[in-house]
Amino acid sequence: MIDHIIREQAEQTKRSPESSILEVKHLSIYYGDKQAVKDVNMNIEKHAVTALIGPSGCGKSTFLRQINRMNDAIASARSEGEILYEGGLNILGEAINVVSLRREIGMVFQKPNPFPKSIYNNITHALKYAGERRKAVLDDAVEESLTKAALWDEVKDRLHSSALSLSGGQQQRLCIARTLAMKPAVLLLDEPASALDPISNARIETLLTELKKDYSIIIVTHNMQQALRVSDRTAFFLNGEVVEYGQTEQIFTSPKAQKTDDYINGKFG
Repeated sequence: MIDHIIREQAEQTKRSPESSILEVKHLSIYYGDKQAVKDVNMNIEKHAVTALIGPSGCGKSTFLRQINRMNDAIASARSEGEILYEGGLNILGEAINVVSLRREIGMVFQKPNPFPKSIYNNITHALKYAGERRKAVLDDAVEESLTKAALWDEVKDRLHSSALSLSGGQQQRLCIARTLAMKPAVLLLDEPASALDPISNARIETLLTELKKDYSIIIVTHNMQQALRVSDRTAFFLNGEVVEYGQTEQIFTSPKAQKTDDYINGKFG
């Protein structure tokens, strides 16, 4: 359906361990003279949920947006270092096709942002833009992505109704489905449940556990219990630096850094 140019390029230069999908090497990010992210080094595992935690303004979202080049839209933003996809392709390189990259590494934002179109057209919008016109293919993509986002049974009888008629939780799952329709390998989530009620929040968390079977997921969250429930690995950011990164259970039960222990136990943040 969609030619994954980035995936093909990465395969040609692949040299990383099979367990890693992204290798971040000496990544620093600046807004003008201000350094927002400082010399980050970390590997993102395949088919796992990686949580990014830390107080507001510590660089989590800036780091997340750099992974699919969303910071490119900010005139003052620049970066140093590398992010290697599948161990070979530096996705921060100038020659990277950013449109192809964002098909491969999709992003869902904090607040649901469905298009003012039907549910069906929300899912098919990007596919049509990429040149897909076959109705059978579009229909299959709609059903598949909505099913993966645990929304199909709730909306299958009103696909041509406005997406804005859905509840907040349903809208966020629709945005996830819209991203999944492009068949990415990596899913970036910037506090996807922070604006939702507890029931919708729980559905999103359950969904993430299912999705990691097919995708590699990175989630920014301020909710410590959410990070503990859904993630396999956790990175604690503070003042633009990664203070500690490891298995989630270890981070929450026996952190190596005192700052991590203090943050998790609510002494600041």
